[in-house]
Amino acid sequence: MTTRTKAVDRVVLLEARGLSKTYRRGPEEVHALRRITFELRRGEVVALFGPSGSGKSTLLNLLCGGEQPDEGEILWSDHGPPPLDRPWAELAILPQTLGLIEELSVRENVELPIRLRGEVSEKERSRVEGLLSFLGLAGLAERPPAEISIGEQQRTALARALVLRPRLLLADEPTGHQDEGWGRTVFRTLRVAAGGGITCLIATHNREALQYAHRVLGIRDGHLTDVRTAGGPTALTP
Repeated sequence: MTTRTKAVDRVVLLEARGLSKTYRRGPEEVHALRRITFELRRGEVVALFGPSGSGKSTLLNLLCGGEQPDEGEILWSDHGPPPLDRPWAELAILPQTLGLIEELSVRENVELPIRLRGEVSEKERSRVEGLLSFLGLAGLAERPPAEISIGEQQRTALARALVLRPRLLLADEPTGHQDEGWGRTVFRTLRVAAGGGITCLIATHNREALQYAHRVLGIRDGHLTDVRTAGGPTALTP
C-alpha cells in the first residue's frame, strides 16, 4: 500500500555544523567533506545519497566519533557524552564490514548488545525473534555467520543494530549485499524502526532508498548538493 503524508515537525536529535575533513595522500590533499551542515530529527529515515567516493562513509565516521572533523562541530540535543562513549541503546552502527562474531550464532550475534547490558528478558527475547522473522533469519538462527550468505550476514548485523531500539542508527550501504527483494525488506525495516522513534541515517547509492526516506541529503565530491523532503511514495506501509 502506498500513501502520502504531510511533513511533520520532529524534535532535532543532532546537528552537524560546517563539517570539513581533508586527507593527505602524498603531496595531494583530498577534501573528503567541505563545510557540511544539516540536522537529524527524531523518528525519520534520512538518505545520504551519492556515488562512491562522495564522502558518505567519511561523514558517518565523523558522526559516530571514529574520526574528528578538521573544522565544524557535531551537537547532540541532550548535550550528553561524545559518540564513542554512548551505549548501543543511544547510537548503533551498521558498517559495511558488518563485524559479526564468528564464534556466535546468528541469534547470539543479534542478542549481543542486550547480553552486554545484562540478562535477556522475555520482552527482549520476543523482540529478537521478531527481528529474525521479519528479516528472513529465523530458520538460520542457530548457524554461525560463516554458514550463511553475505546478504544474510548483513541482515543479521542490521537486526543487532536495531535490537536495543537506539536513538540513532548510522547505516553504511545497508542494502549493498541484498538483492532487490531483500533490499526492500531492509528499507521497510528501517521505516518501521523510524515509526518507533529511531532516527536512521542511511549512506547509500541505491536510488530505491529515496522511496523510503523522509528526507534526502544529496552528496557529491564532499559537498551537500541537495537537501530536501523526499518525493515519491515516501510513506510506504511496511
